[in-house]
Amino acid sequence: MSKYTHIQEAAFKANKQLPKLGLVLFTFGNASAADRSLGVFAIKPSGVPYNELTPAKMVIVDFDGKIVKGKLRPSSDTPTHAALYKAWNDVGGIAHTHSTYATAWAQALRDIPIFGTTHADHNTTDIPCAPPMKDEMILGDYEYQTGMQIIQLFTDKGLDYKEVEMVLVGSHAPFTWGATAEKAVYNSAVLESIAQMAYLTLQIETAAPRLKSTLIRKHYERKHGPGSYYGQ
Repeated sequence: MSKYTHIQEAAFKANKQLPKLGLVLFTFGNASAADRSLGVFAIKPSGVPYNELTPAKMVIVDFDGKIVKGKLRPSSDTPTHAALYKAWNDVGGIAHTHSTYATAWAQALRDIPIFGTTHADHNTTDIPCAPPMKDEMILGDYEYQTGMQIIQLFTDKGLDYKEVEMVLVGSHAPFTWGATAEKAVYNSAVLESIAQMAYLTLQIETAAPRLKSTLIRKHYERKHGPGSYYGQ
């Protein structure tokens, strides 16, 4: 057994969940799982259909985006994952999809407003959308710059990546993360559901108000606060 087996297994399971949850088509999207003590992460190989994946096919990459182990080429989004892992020490898993509703909000260059308690169960703010990159960034190291664009957005908005575990990249699609790859995929599914609800809310009432601040805080803190009481 390799010292990387555990993260290859975690990345494999996370990637297999993406099509099961209806978050990806064909070879769209990817998920990764990190081991902070080893300074590496396992990620889906580029262009390989989900039904052909195995744990052994997950490519091992360091936080500078260099391949450590694997015969296949890693996901083209590997530099984005690497940038986020390197900048944010508590991230243990990342997922990227092109799920329909979240991607539609990204293409519209719109933050997803916090309309209801489902959203507030997971975030206390609108889900942010990073603006499209400048031309020189697009023409440079595009995937790495995507990661830097996300990091800069959180800095500019004063957001905590440990509290807001999802983002839209303008004109592109969503990225999510968490303490584990499993949590990152969970966040991708939650984001897609919230994006759909927000879209439908605006179809019913274009002037729908944001959720009251007291409800936002109540719903978030009952799951995540120091006195949380949701669950076992």
